[in-house]
Amino acid sequence: MSKLERRYFGTDGIRGRVGISPIEPEFVLKLGWAIGRVLAKGQHGKILIGKDTRISGYMFESSLQAGLSAAGVDILLLGPMPTPAIAYLTRTLRAQAGIVISASHNPFYDNGIKFFSDQGSKLPDDLELAIEAELEQPLATVDSSVLGKAERIVDAAGRYIEFCKSTIPSSIALHGLRIVVDCAHGATYHVAPDVFTELGADVVTMGCDPNGLNINEGCGATDLSALQSRVMTEEADLGIALDGDGDRVIMVDHQGDVVDGDELLYIIACSRLQQGTLKGGVIGTLMSNLGLEQALIDLGIHFRRAAVGDRHIMAMLKQENWTIGGESSGHIICLDRTSTGDGIISALQVLVSLVQTGRSLQDLRSGMCKFPQHMINVPLAGHDFDLNAPAIGQVLRHAEDELGDDGRVLLRPSGTEPLIRVMVEGRDAEQVQRLATDIADVIGHCQQATTA
Repeated sequence: MSKLERRYFGTDGIRGRVGISPIEPEFVLKLGWAIGRVLAKGQHGKILIGKDTRISGYMFESSLQAGLSAAGVDILLLGPMPTPAIAYLTRTLRAQAGIVISASHNPFYDNGIKFFSDQGSKLPDDLELAIEAELEQPLATVDSSVLGKAERIVDAAGRYIEFCKSTIPSSIALHGLRIVVDCAHGATYHVAPDVFTELGADVVTMGCDPNGLNINEGCGATDLSALQSRVMTEEADLGIALDGDGDRVIMVDHQGDVVDGDELLYIIACSRLQQGTLKGGVIGTLMSNLGLEQALIDLGIHFRRAAVGDRHIMAMLKQENWTIGGESSGHIICLDRTSTGDGIISALQVLVSLVQTGRSLQDLRSGMCKFPQHMINVPLAGHDFDLNAPAIGQVLRHAEDELGDDGRVLLRPSGTEPLIRVMVEGRDAEQVQRLATDIADVIGHCQQATTA
């Protein structure tokens, strides 16, 4: 089964609208069985299950538990926990795999299932394909004498809190820092405030009252307006916004200005460089701001771009044997600290730089000058639109010639929707917007000509 022939797995597990195939209880039960068969490798092993705060998480947790038990696999239930915590606990509890029930930054009516290997990393393609193949087989329950048992890990949050704290030097304390922490009514609500408080910060909390329906609603890393206002009202030093499952972070400085993932990545890389601990260079993505690339090059730090998505960043980090990478959306990977993207741990690395330098977040990000970017999503009638039309090539060449070395153009088909994403970046905001509009218009005209 090739990647193109996959029925269920996307770029990060299986995700969709609750109640619409495949995000239904019956499928998830069989998915649990298939996972147990493949990842436990025929042994009476153990697999962790954690979830975010969506109301549907209870239903899918029970379905997975039943499927795993039918496959003869024991289950360790973590309850609501950040995605990166499940990666960590999978390693430390010596489980065969970890399962996360979450749709990350999506609204509550979506949900998904994603997986970690026994090393706390995303599953390789061959294992995902093996799970898909097993799903095609009839479900067969093991003998009653070897059914899997379930156990709840009551100290999961405490274990992860201590791990987060251990990723910064023991000499570092956050005394004197007033921080607003927005947990998006998600999986970090009972973890993140304690991490920063126990390290000495004066913490103001937001988004820590999940009700199953309010995850990511007007809060967290996908909607920063409330955090920006709260930082100003509280006269805080900065704000930290996490997403629903805790693997992304965006920050706000003391003046209420947003500090995105590219800028946080720059700050972390600079800190590692100054401490002499930066290994190799930095991995961004095709969407990373050109200002990040130029700022790192000016410091003598190598920079490479991977395809969009943390899976691609991780693959390139391992290929280059580097440790730092991330996306402008706030998904930052510090392999010298943990095995996957982690919003809390990434935020801690930035706070270390504040403490060690005595500088503000605004000052630390000032060494990077972001280029204006403009993106337009062009709807398509189908997924098979040809981007190689002569008119599109002509308008692209014109835009690239006009931008020269001070900008770039990116056309990217969406992996989940019938859209072409047009992104233009350069030094002049008006020019960038005009060129992006020109390209989008030509794509629209070409599509009309094709479907006429």
